[in-house]
Amino acid sequence: MNLLPLAVTLFLVLDPFGNAAIFHAVLSKVPEHRRRPVLIRELLFALLILLGFLLAGKHLLGFLGVRPEALSISGGILLFLIALGMVFPARSVLGETGDEEPFIVPLAVPMMAGPSSIALILLTASKYPGEIGAIALAVTGAWLASAVILLLSPALLRLVGSKGTRALERLMGLLLILVAVQMFLDGVSNYSASSTP
Repeated sequence: MNLLPLAVTLFLVLDPFGNAAIFHAVLSKVPEHRRRPVLIRELLFALLILLGFLLAGKHLLGFLGVRPEALSISGGILLFLIALGMVFPARSVLGETGDEEPFIVPLAVPMMAGPSSIALILLTASKYPGEIGAIALAVTGAWLASAVILLLSPALLRLVGSKGTRALERLMGLLLILVAVQMFLDGVSNYSASSTP
């Protein structure tokens, strides 16, 4: 199993460039001296959730009776919808967040550890059950790259501006659409092959 494609795909799904502006908007309501500690805490929560689904994914799929092909097809559809949202963003992603300090929601879940990243991890774990350690390494690498970008996001936003950030997010969305379509086609192909007598 090649770790680099998985890490890159998960990095695209985590979408740190697109999330940078949203994280900044949510944390703007937090006192300045608390912003970095809160961001680090939320990033660590997201990593724990992603790794938790990686470790429990096989048991969860078995309990629900979900075949890997179904996960591949549904994951491809979900990734496609997420990617469309990146290319054609909604006017408001989070709506009103209030003045409270964020705790797990919405930064850790669903902005970082969202349905698309969890589905990708579950799918990969079901396809390569003997390589959980390697998958965990890829997940951690993608998370670390995303975390660094988000920690540097205030400087990044000042450097490239809101239009530059939006252009990066749309580029990542286009790449993710390709991944999503391939995941869907693989699921359909594997299902057809396994259902053929």
